[in-house]
Amino acid sequence: METYDVIVVGGGNAGLVASITAAELGKKVLLIEAAPPNERGGNTKYTRDIRYAHSSEDKFTSGEYTKIELFNDLKGVSGDGFNQQLVNMVIDESESIPDWMLKHGIIFKGSIRGTLGLSRTNAFFLGGGKALVNTYYRVAEKLGVKVLYSSTLVDFNIKDNRCESIVVYSKEGEREIPVKSLILASGGFEANVDKLKEVWGERANNFIVRGTKHNRGIPLFQLIKYGAETVGPKKGGHMVAVDARAPKFDGGIVTRIDAIPVGIVLNKRGERFYDEGEDMWPKRYAIWGQLIAEQPDQIAYAIIDSKMVNDFMPTAYPPITAMSLDPLLSQLEIDKEKAVSTINSYNQAVVEKGNCNLSILDECHTVGIQPPKSHWARKIDTPPFYAYPLKPGLTFTYMGLKVNKEARVLTSDGEFENIFATGEIMSGNVLTRGYLGGFGLTIGTVFGWRAGEYASGKH
Repeated sequence: METYDVIVVGGGNAGLVASITAAELGKKVLLIEAAPPNERGGNTKYTRDIRYAHSSEDKFTSGEYTKIELFNDLKGVSGDGFNQQLVNMVIDESESIPDWMLKHGIIFKGSIRGTLGLSRTNAFFLGGGKALVNTYYRVAEKLGVKVLYSSTLVDFNIKDNRCESIVVYSKEGEREIPVKSLILASGGFEANVDKLKEVWGERANNFIVRGTKHNRGIPLFQLIKYGAETVGPKKGGHMVAVDARAPKFDGGIVTRIDAIPVGIVLNKRGERFYDEGEDMWPKRYAIWGQLIAEQPDQIAYAIIDSKMVNDFMPTAYPPITAMSLDPLLSQLEIDKEKAVSTINSYNQAVVEKGNCNLSILDECHTVGIQPPKSHWARKIDTPPFYAYPLKPGLTFTYMGLKVNKEARVLTSDGEFENIFATGEIMSGNVLTRGYLGGFGLTIGTVFGWRAGEYASGKH
């Protein structure tokens, strides 16, 4: 039976970075990917940018983004629950990411300016995540990495905290593969509805998985049975508001609705339930999936008028449209009478100070209503009127494997000798709630380096 120095499970950014790192250190590498070739890449194929610290404006960003600012941004969305040592490591090493990506064939765009508010903090790469995935696969294969597609790790053979072999299932059946060093980069469990229901109950049936359908968490839950320590909240995840008309799986980034901060959001009872203008959208878009998950039937509606229709990123699906509120609301599954009352109360509470400016925390706000709208408040009074139906869109889950700075997986009484993890399967060490756009790739890249190096015995 053929043997390998390093086996990597999961073929998205994190697994590819780990595979390339190990192969460049002279190791014989096997990459096991659950998807077929045309669906490979995990959630990476839906990305388009990466966040990293930089002390001055570079070719890809519009200004400096210091390590302290990145740390504070992460703390602002995630709170204090993360592992500060690991967070500092990711931030420190993030400075090296663009050079590494360039060296491995990724082409960046120039600084992107627009409604995203990410031009200073994130670099956008040409062709998006699909191009990144294809480029890294070409690099890996040139380095001699063997790829096993449509294959799932289903079990481990572990003795004295050392993995001796793994069991892999494919259409040809099960086979056992000997292990010297193992890197898990197989993502979370967002596509496993049964596991989601254990946490969320029947509400999980109404979730849309905008990420890959192949992330079912089988390696994660199997290793937990063998004593792996977990980290991250069970309900934690990168969950955004997506169009309720999106497909159940694999909708990707285009299903996200960015109309929320420019308008208002109502649940099916016709009530507002959160401040739509609390903070800049890149810092708040990732809380809205969880907010909607807590609403009746996990459905909500973003309501805007003609003044606002060009103030956010274009959507994959057209809005529901009408020339007045009554026929608009009649097309929605909503308490129409209460919705009209809510919109009227909101309009009366709006204080427009100057022109609405979505690029700053402006002074257009509401007075005397709960919840308030702290910024970008404008009356919804100019036809035509528009609505977008919203559901929770789960990208990846945060509960995962606890690791140390070597990316080594920990147990309740120590660590596995030769099992490492990178990417979404261990993101809960860094992310506890909320999300920063482009930071998932950052985590996967830095820990991909670490896992590849330590699994190869470099340190």
